[in-house]
Amino acid sequence: MNLQDIRGSYDLMLGLGSWCGPSLNLRRHNWRRFSFPLDWMISNSISDVSRLLRNRFTGFMEFQNLQRTDGYAHFLDDGVAIFPEEGGTEPVNAHFIHDTYYNIISVHDFPIIPNVDWPVMYPSYKEKLHQRIARFLEKVENSSSILFIRWAATYEQAVELQSTLEGIVKGQFNILILCPEEGFKGVSEIDWGLDKICAVKVPRIPNDPGTWNYVLEGITLPPRKQ
Repeated sequence: MNLQDIRGSYDLMLGLGSWCGPSLNLRRHNWRRFSFPLDWMISNSISDVSRLLRNRFTGFMEFQNLQRTDGYAHFLDDGVAIFPEEGGTEPVNAHFIHDTYYNIISVHDFPIIPNVDWPVMYPSYKEKLHQRIARFLEKVENSSSILFIRWAATYEQAVELQSTLEGIVKGQFNILILCPEEGFKGVSEIDWGLDKICAVKVPRIPNDPGTWNYVLEGITLPPRKQ
């Protein structure tokens, strides 16, 4: 597939990592209408994402598999920065919490609170995650046309992802994969010869609006039902 082939209207668009960029740019175009489990996480390997989807998220972010790791980012409520209750100009930061079973990292869900350890926040987080998983499974099974968007993948990983999605998606779907390359400029289509996947080579500048606007041109989502 090429960019011309994926243009058109979809019932649902959602991101599959490897970071927040797909979800951020869907929201920027007013196409992100639901919260899904991978929206604000780091998922470096599509093979791990495919395994997660094949398992229908069974065992995902279970407490016994979680480890706090180096790094922190802003604490977000579905992509919106949260500021201290007592006021301040800097958002609250969050711990990086690594799911060692699926090799996926939560970067925005566990706020750094003085004298409070991160596991205290786990019950409320798990409840929110459960709702997002249920919504994901319901939407991918009942939407007639879906566009999945992924930042970074190899050909072999893309083939695996397509096969995995064919096992859980009942309607039509396409996959848009942005493949970053250091020092590259512009956007160049990659001919992988896959009938449901459009891959494009892009600069390794994850949140460049120009790149995202170009690859998303001609894609639409019907207006919300009143």
